[in-house]
Amino acid sequence: MARRAGSYGFDRRRKEDLRKAKQEAKRQRRTDRQESGQSGPEMGEAPATAPADQYTWFSPGRNRIVTTPTAEAPVTPGVNDWTLIGQPETRRD
Repeated sequence: MARRAGSYGFDRRRKEDLRKAKQEAKRQRRTDRQESGQSGPEMGEAPATAPADQYTWFSPGRNRIVTTPTAEAPVTPGVNDWTLIGQPETRRD
């Protein structure tokens, strides 16, 4: 099997130049966002808060949050790994 003469070094340098250009563009976007006070697209919008009279459940297997009116875990087919992460506040009158 014959080796390709001379092209390996060029290909490696070209890939390194592309990687550096991508990193520099990323740094520039980050700097621009910090200066303008905006958040990046990876942050997204803050989720709406659950109603005060609802129980909040999280399923790591589904990567999902669900609210229910009772303290019983949601019944769904498949993975049943719900964890209670929020409950209604009790009022002391």
